[in-house]
Amino acid sequence: MQQIIAKILKKITEILEVVISIMLAVGIILICFRMAGALYNIPNLEIWPNYDDLLTTCFNLIIGVELIRMMYYHTPNTVFEVLLFAIARQIITDHSSIWSSLVGVSAIALLFATRKFLFCEFDVAEAIIFRASAKVRSINRLLGIHIPYEDDETLMDVLNQKLAEMEKEPRIGACAYFSDVGLRVAKLSKDKISRIEVIRSIH
Repeated sequence: MQQIIAKILKKITEILEVVISIMLAVGIILICFRMAGALYNIPNLEIWPNYDDLLTTCFNLIIGVELIRMMYYHTPNTVFEVLLFAIARQIITDHSSIWSSLVGVSAIALLFATRKFLFCEFDVAEAIIFRASAKVRSINRLLGIHIPYEDDETLMDVLNQKLAEMEKEPRIGACAYFSDVGLRVAKLSKDKISRIEVIRSIH
């Protein structure tokens, strides 16, 4: 029962994300049309949009576009880009003091450092444990992924072959990664792999 409720709530949140993304996209498009029709006002600093208004609105629209991508892709990179544009907008449009600009530049530098040293190339969206004897063909069809295999190879066959290529021992926690999925040894039985965790990537 709890799993059914969780699936229903997950589906509802996905639908709401799509609806919100569509409304945000429509709003951005309408504002773009409005700005395009009022560009002749730019020389007049008393009427919208003057140059400062244009700059601020464009940054807001870019952040809105990145928000749509963030709701659709759910990746750390999209969050990074939203934060980057938000901080850049604050630095460029706010002329309060040199210290606020310095804090903004430091924040951007910190974001890039975080991206370089703390982001993982493979981010987990879903991890499911299967028997090592499960056929790769069935797992691919069930999860909609693509683990390379030949004939009737099992998860254990593919993982052992990949670990041998990387010169790794088949012990608990040992991982092998493919384009959109990873395999991790979840359990050993008499020094033989008995459970394998299939990790789906969010990329």
